[in-house]
Amino acid sequence: MVEEKNQEQEEPAYDINCLPHDPGLRLSIASYHVNDQDAVRRLYVLRGPFKPIAHQFPKRKIGDRYRSCSLVWLFKHNWVEYSIKKDSVFCFYCYLFKDKKSKGKGTNAFTVKGWRNWNMGEQALLKHMDSKAHKAAQEKLIGFMDPGAQIGNKIEKWSDEDRRLYKVRLKYTLRCLKFLLHQGLAFRGHDESEESSNRGNFIELLKFLAANSEEVDKYVLKNAPGNCSLISPKIQKQVIHCCAIETRKKIIEEIGDEPYAILTDESSDISHREQLALCLRYVDKLGRPCEHFIGVVHVDDTSSLSLKNAIEALLVTNGLTMTQIRGQGYDGASNMKGGVRGLKTLIMQESPSAYYIHCFARQLQLVLVAVAKGNTDCQGFFNQISILLNIVGVSCKRHGMLRNARLEQITKTLDCGEIETGSGLNQEMGLPRPCDTRWGSYYKTICNIIAMYPSIHEVIVTLGDDTLHRADWTKIHFMVGAFESFEFVFVAHLMYVILGYTNELSECLQRREQDILNVISLVNVAKRRMQQLRSDGWDKFLERVTLFCTKHGFEVPAMEDNYVPYGKSARYARNQTNDDHFRREVYIGVIDQISQELDYRFDEINMELLSCMSAFNPSNSYASFDAQKIRRLADFYPHDIFGSDLLRLELQLENYIDVIRGDDRFKDIHSLVDLSVKLVETNMHTFYDMVYLLLKLVLVLPVATASVERVFSALNTVKTKKRNKIGDSVLDDCLVTFIERDIFFEVDEADIMETFMSIRHRRPDKDKDKNNHN
Repeated sequence: MVEEKNQEQEEPAYDINCLPHDPGLRLSIASYHVNDQDAVRRLYVLRGPFKPIAHQFPKRKIGDRYRSCSLVWLFKHNWVEYSIKKDSVFCFYCYLFKDKKSKGKGTNAFTVKGWRNWNMGEQALLKHMDSKAHKAAQEKLIGFMDPGAQIGNKIEKWSDEDRRLYKVRLKYTLRCLKFLLHQGLAFRGHDESEESSNRGNFIELLKFLAANSEEVDKYVLKNAPGNCSLISPKIQKQVIHCCAIETRKKIIEEIGDEPYAILTDESSDISHREQLALCLRYVDKLGRPCEHFIGVVHVDDTSSLSLKNAIEALLVTNGLTMTQIRGQGYDGASNMKGGVRGLKTLIMQESPSAYYIHCFARQLQLVLVAVAKGNTDCQGFFNQISILLNIVGVSCKRHGMLRNARLEQITKTLDCGEIETGSGLNQEMGLPRPCDTRWGSYYKTICNIIAMYPSIHEVIVTLGDDTLHRADWTKIHFMVGAFESFEFVFVAHLMYVILGYTNELSECLQRREQDILNVISLVNVAKRRMQQLRSDGWDKFLERVTLFCTKHGFEVPAMEDNYVPYGKSARYARNQTNDDHFRREVYIGVIDQISQELDYRFDEINMELLSCMSAFNPSNSYASFDAQKIRRLADFYPHDIFGSDLLRLELQLENYIDVIRGDDRFKDIHSLVDLSVKLVETNMHTFYDMVYLLLKLVLVLPVATASVERVFSALNTVKTKKRNKIGDSVLDDCLVTFIERDIFFEVDEADIMETFMSIRHRRPDKDKDKNNHN
């Protein structure tokens, strides 16, 4: 028995070091969950009739008030367990198979607190042996050790053919469910009776298979036993759960004892239930960083302690520990990154080396939000875009007008030879409405506005001349004037350039194989581009805007003339030239604010931890390599590298860089991911195991929470308005198999069926599946 903590009752406290058998086997059965039957059987065989070792059993004088009886009776009964720590006797059978609802006083004494009334002698043990609880537990053990001895098998004999047919029906049920899980579709129908014309996706798919395959039709639906057709909702949920178990099992087996990082976020679903999604980032056996979804759990509130408990429960359920965490990635909410009672702090109390990285993609969004709200001209521009989208997108008729105008424009330019035709060119375009929480979405909208400028202008002018739209004339006429102004075109092109640079960075940040050092270099590249745009880009940019206005017949103001604002009162406009306003205030002002926000938001670049990580950078023939920095990096992970490992690391570093620089296979490597993969390919990760361990810890640090955001996108696909009553556990299982579909389809069907069969005792044709109400 193992000392376990239970919120409901105190568990017996055993010192596993005193047991004469493998403690690992005892650990596998310590929490009433007898899932690993082979492990328990091996434990029982190794244990045999329990005989306490003499030196482990305290010797006391005859007549001692605590033990006056002989030790012989302890050797007679193979169900007796003795705990040195509590100096008490426990019942091995009752501990494993005790009915938790049983409140027998004697049973609790032998399973919870331990029995130590030594003066009563063997009579107390014999009394316990005659108790109903002990006999029931012993019967369960016999049935567990020898399934063939179960009463169900003794009363009714099932032939091998019956079992074969049962597995055939289960196989086709599983395949139908796998298809629906892969597509994220619902399983049940509104009316699943035989008279219904649509019995739901699952049954209709099974009917389709039976109608097109004589082999399938022989075993399913009408040709299956009425009480064992394996199509009931409960059977479906159990099979789905088994699919999720095996999918998670493959992910957990790949992680093993390796360190990993957690990426988590919370969001509400269609039923307004707060869901917490958890993804794990780790380095696989090929040296590649992987991010996989592990589960979603409903949380009643989003306090840091509640989130921590939910994450810990999810990890422990899947056989992982908090001490393996070496990185945390969140979106930066206060309950996540709080320095006192935030989730970051609570997890670092469990694992001090679980360093927090604020999602880089989220930081980039905050940069754009700060610029959009901090500059008056940019704020006015985005307000005008909102009005434009409301005008054009208010009805299907106006969408059709824009499509027709776009088609006519393309036809004219093709006739003039201004554009070329070909596969994938001149596709239909629209005006997508951007999302305020995803400022990168504005980039596509601005691109389409610039590309469809003449078509949009034609539509809003037409609407402004049509008396049927008199109610919207105020907005339309204002928008026509703004659309024809130099100020609108100028800011549109400026946002197009800036958002183009940041959109490229945003896409790079959301790649799963991205490492943190490469991301930092990309951020630095974005900063340098902003500086180049500020110092050398004005003339080229103004020329581009001027050509655009000239092409579409709009007046370009002289830069030396006084600035006249459009749509604003002259009372609030300063006396300045167009050059002062457009170049100094708008162009340089926005770029400076972008640069300032990039420096402020991406403060991790200055962290000592990341500075030490830069010594691994393989770019420029490993020019950044610094043995002292890598040695300092090891100090950040005292639980992974300590004692003699530090000496081994120093010795390995002396040879590592010389071997890597001299090997032609490592010459064209520019990222940590490529370096890690190449070390595994060449088997050098075994020679420089300590160096490779540090490299894995660097790669484990998360870059962005894009994987979690993809989970919420999948959540909206799986849990829809028509499917809004799906249970939390079924939702979790469906999401795991839907998101990790590649891993799911690698799972052997036989493993899923075996897991399903082990959930409970199943009879080949008596599975209580009648009328689909199981």
